[in-house]
Amino acid sequence: MKTASRQIAVLAVILLAACALCRLLIKNEYTAYYPLPVYAQNSKAGDFAIVPEGEGEVWVADTEVKNGYLRVRLQAREAGSVSLSVEKDGDGVGLLCFRAGRLGTVYDRNTGGFTGDWIVLVGYTLFWLLLASITFRAFLLEKGPGFYAYTTIYSAGMTIFASLTGLTMLASTVHHLTAPYEFNMFSVYARISGASFAFVMITAPLVCAFALAMTVSNVALLRHERLRVRNVLALGVGFVLLAGEAAAYLWYGRDFSGSETEWRLVSTLRNSYGTVLAYFECMLTGTVICGVKAARHVPSFDRDYLIILGCRFRRDGSLTPLLRGRVDKALWFWHEQKKATGREAVFVPSGGRGPDEPMSEAEAMRRYLMENGVREELIRVENASRNTYQNMEFSKALIESETPDAGVAYVTTNYHVFRSGVWAARSGLAAEGLGSKTAWWYWPNAFMREWAGLMKSRLVKELILLAVLLAFFGVLSMAL
Repeated sequence: MKTASRQIAVLAVILLAACALCRLLIKNEYTAYYPLPVYAQNSKAGDFAIVPEGEGEVWVADTEVKNGYLRVRLQAREAGSVSLSVEKDGDGVGLLCFRAGRLGTVYDRNTGGFTGDWIVLVGYTLFWLLLASITFRAFLLEKGPGFYAYTTIYSAGMTIFASLTGLTMLASTVHHLTAPYEFNMFSVYARISGASFAFVMITAPLVCAFALAMTVSNVALLRHERLRVRNVLALGVGFVLLAGEAAAYLWYGRDFSGSETEWRLVSTLRNSYGTVLAYFECMLTGTVICGVKAARHVPSFDRDYLIILGCRFRRDGSLTPLLRGRVDKALWFWHEQKKATGREAVFVPSGGRGPDEPMSEAEAMRRYLMENGVREELIRVENASRNTYQNMEFSKALIESETPDAGVAYVTTNYHVFRSGVWAARSGLAAEGLGSKTAWWYWPNAFMREWAGLMKSRLVKELILLAVLLAFFGVLSMAL
């Protein structure tokens, strides 16, 4: 991700330099469009007189009547505010208001345009589209132990957001370039500040389908297990997504009447809400993509150790289907690796003893492994850990005491692979994950718990980033 960050920074510098160069090449010219009243739309350019007013000075190069608009091409001569009164047969038709900058840039107060605005639009559009390309490439390049990181989630989520934002800006840019009289810069500004809401609306069908799937799986889960908060998390996430989409649709669909300041405030609140919802959806989508990819990954057959993450087992010492699935998956990998390379990996069942358990989770797994033909010398028990991080930390210490540069894989249930990899990376263990299957109705809710755990551990950083996004879109909405 560091490479991607550098590429994004270089991209921004290159685009800024290109925009500045193009701005110099077009000098100080600007083309303004003013909508003519119906009675004047069939007139010729020579029928109109343009009278300048104000302290600034602009030079009108030529005029043309086109598509019901008066096109005026002009250049700045002196800094300051200036107005051009459009007259026909001695009667006023309209007023064009500009401000000429010290560097010769003309700012159009009627439409929000300025000298070289199309260059900025093209550069801004390219930035988002190339940003999507960079983050997508970064996501594809994250392999092995490096895949299990929060930056991978950001790469996946940002690729989606940047792609949709870039396509939205591409449509706006093409519209402005082909018909600047119909789609002026104020319209473009509104499209930019409302990019988050546009993202929410575009992804609404997928969000609804996802929420429905979460609901169906959660209902099936509740038919198998008792009602607990942890067992309705997917249902809660689905409800929040649907409620969020509905609220955004209703809020943006309402008409507003009030002062300009009140309108800007409402617009800011709307765009801030869209930003929060879009960010939530991006992070959730990125986590789902990473989780599914991690769950389907099979490490290469060159491992020296296989860590098996423990979980609850029965009071009689037998393994639950969930824990047995993990150990069976480790056994499958062990046999496949031996068949392919002749290499025998060492099992590391990892898990301490709970207050209501007759033995440690590691011991229960050790017994199951031996019952399935694994020789005792191929088992190293780690029976002190209390959570996933300790699973990784303590297993790492055990492995390094025997083989410092060992190739390691860990085995857990499919929904838990990615988050476990994050904890492995934090502990300094370079390992790849392997996921065992679980019931279809159990996986979505369990994965939502994993996602909540990931976000909770980075809550402060997430809030800071979200605050920066809110500040950007808030200032943009209030300023335009």
